[in-house]
Amino acid sequence: MKTSFTEIPEAYKIDSLLHQNSYLVNGELKQWKGDTAEVFSTISSSEVYNPTLLGTVPQLGEKEALEALDSAALAYNKGQGLWPTMKVSDRIACMEKFVEQMKTKREEVVKLLMWEIGKNLSDSEKEFDRTVDYIYDTIEAYKQIDRDSAKFEKDSGVYAHIRRGPLGVVLCLGPYNYPLNETFTLLIPALIMGNTVIFKPAKLGVLLISPLMEAFQSSFPKGVVNIVYGRGRVLATPIMQSGKIDVLALIGNSKSANALQAEHPKGNRLRMVLGLEAKNPAIVLPDADLDLAIDECIAGTLSFNGQRCTALKVLYVHESVVEEFNGRFANKVDQLKFGNPWEDGVKLTPLPEVEKPAYIQELIDDAVQNGAKVINKKGGDTTDNFIFPAVLYPVTKAMRVYKEEQFGPVIPVVPFTDIAEPLDDMAESNYGQQVSLFGKNIHTLSPLIDTLVNLVCRVNLNSSCQRGPDVYPFTGRKDSAYGTLSVHDALRSFSIRTFVASKDNEYNKAILEGLLEKKTSNFISTDYIL
Repeated sequence: MKTSFTEIPEAYKIDSLLHQNSYLVNGELKQWKGDTAEVFSTISSSEVYNPTLLGTVPQLGEKEALEALDSAALAYNKGQGLWPTMKVSDRIACMEKFVEQMKTKREEVVKLLMWEIGKNLSDSEKEFDRTVDYIYDTIEAYKQIDRDSAKFEKDSGVYAHIRRGPLGVVLCLGPYNYPLNETFTLLIPALIMGNTVIFKPAKLGVLLISPLMEAFQSSFPKGVVNIVYGRGRVLATPIMQSGKIDVLALIGNSKSANALQAEHPKGNRLRMVLGLEAKNPAIVLPDADLDLAIDECIAGTLSFNGQRCTALKVLYVHESVVEEFNGRFANKVDQLKFGNPWEDGVKLTPLPEVEKPAYIQELIDDAVQNGAKVINKKGGDTTDNFIFPAVLYPVTKAMRVYKEEQFGPVIPVVPFTDIAEPLDDMAESNYGQQVSLFGKNIHTLSPLIDTLVNLVCRVNLNSSCQRGPDVYPFTGRKDSAYGTLSVHDALRSFSIRTFVASKDNEYNKAILEGLLEKKTSNFISTDYIL
């Protein structure tokens, strides 16, 4: 996309470079004077296309990585630190302080989301607002968990006071496509449950953490949150090799997860919370409402240019309706507006990865060589920072686009005659996150639903795949996920049930009553948090 600087609204211009010259360790924003990496946007701010320099970030090394690890380990102190032993209400107060400060940075973060990853204005605002809502929802969910635990149970003459306790030190690595929201769906529940964290921002969307650094520093005790910048391999590898990480929290791809897991010397002690890749299909049945199916498939395949793990990445369309579906679908794709993120009505925006247009073109060329056609007029049209979505038909298993998670604007359409075909493909797939099912005959849908719920973790009836609402489970089978990330489930994923037990006798009763009356223990408490 080529645009002149004068066409950029004043509110969204890059007036000055953002040099992130510090990292957060042991409660201190430590100044960095070593190597830095320039951060570019693929959005051009001049008539002649040229990527826009946004700023710089530190390129920390192994020494700084291990410094951050030691800081987190000391703050946890084998479960004896201030943060893991703190009252629930006090941890909540820290989180409330953080989110109040975070809200003051909305404008800066939204602007950086647009420039760094090309997310349109509406979706960038939604990402910020949804993240704030997620934090408040997490606080409320934790309060409810604590309320439910504020009691003693008795069985077989034994009293038990059961709560959820932290797991230890967490390494948190988020994705570039939702560098704020999905990163925080790991970071926030990990923190509030009493764990300490080392957090490395994503490879893209790295600068947008800068406005929040002081909020992290001032809201939490020293060492609880540690933020480092640099290459994942350089920083994460020695951290994992130390054996001091208790939880690997990562949203990315399974190769990265497997590589990091393999570096840990005590794999049996490593907990994992992983959101990984997916190849979510849509299945369009003969009786589907095509108006609805086409609109939902447009949203499912091309929201944020298809750069979502929950995106629809392959469309199975019954042969009896495939001709009509293809014609109408391809026409709607071509009508989508491409432009810079802040432009009104823009649905397609510059791709943040410089190499992505060439990769998408490879998938298109491979499919065409193996018998598919680009059925929309604009499909494959390329500019300096974008390739227009190509609708490919008919796609077969011989094509790369059928097997690979494209994570970008190319849409494979596979015709089918027997419903067993997409079902068998899904059963053989390495992935199992979600599916979109379009149809209305309940006698047809019923057996399909009963099968699909055992192949994926969410069946979307007549709607595109998605993560939200955040109160619902977000997970996957096979290579798509490990652990569950919803507001409630994430709190469970980053904690473990732990309890104090005592035999029912007068001696123990007196001790328990004294603990409750004097409120000397942060763990043993029946206080009700409002």
